[in-house]
Amino acid sequence: MEIFSYLINNPERVLSLTIEHLRLTGIAVSLAIVIGVPIGILITRYKKLATPMLALASIVQTIPSLALFGILIPFLGIGAKPAIVVLFLYALLPIIKNTYTGIVGVSPATIDAGRGMGMTDLQILRMVELPLALSVIMAGVRVSAVINIGVTTIAAYIGAGGLGQLIFTGIQLHRNQMIVAGAVPAALLALLVDFLLGRIELWLTPKGLRK
Repeated sequence: MEIFSYLINNPERVLSLTIEHLRLTGIAVSLAIVIGVPIGILITRYKKLATPMLALASIVQTIPSLALFGILIPFLGIGAKPAIVVLFLYALLPIIKNTYTGIVGVSPATIDAGRGMGMTDLQILRMVELPLALSVIMAGVRVSAVINIGVTTIAAYIGAGGLGQLIFTGIQLHRNQMIVAGAVPAALLALLVDFLLGRIELWLTPKGLRK
């Protein structure tokens, strides 16, 4: 139990950093949902935009997070602001891609049935396509959230706070207890967030579509 000694002896510190970690992730993923889902819907209507938009989002994913932090420091300084921007960019691709994939995967026959009932395009989107695509969209949100929890640990390197602060300090001081005190809550947080988002997905899915 010695390796967990810092975690046991400093619960308030660990809890404070966990909340800070969750706040950074929550803001970034929320922004990505607000912007990414409409973009995903848009490129289902204008399919010529789909390939360049997904390619652009994919390019961002290939840039190492630490490099992105470094690129933004001259413009946004250090701290939470550049961290949230980078986390937002990392969260976009799974949400845009899954929104697009989920809506495109809706059966054309189902859409035609909606049109045959006199539904407008907006009504078809709201009442047919989005409910049927919800599980795929939520899978993208869950992936984004879990990825961001991991990337947020690196954001501590530029003074954004969070559990990465314990990990980096532990590495510098050669204290495994501090590394574990940052890594274990981060891993548990990822599992908890994924579970809660799964429950939200189930709650939002119409009863007739639940598996």
